[in-house]
Amino acid sequence: MSEFSGVVTDIREESRVGGRQRWQMALDHTNFVAGDVGVLEAVARSGTRIVVPVLAVVVDGGELWHVVDKPLAAGTTVTGHVGRISE
Repeated sequence: MSEFSGVVTDIREESRVGGRQRWQMALDHTNFVAGDVGVLEAVARSGTRIVVPVLAVVVDGGELWHVVDKPLAAGTTVTGHVGRISE
């Protein structure tokens, strides 16, 4: 398992089907590569730990995008764990 720190730099909607959305997030630093899965962890202002599963990683226009069901806000600091999707 590979662990790293990064900051969310961009968010975009990937799809919307039946009222469910999937998002893509770009980070300023990542150890993920296309095809990886894992998790991103962040701490909310309230102190609550947020765990966001990374369902896939795709490359678009030379940039790596992390596919998630729940996006984090741009500017959020995350700790990433490659290769671990369940808690």
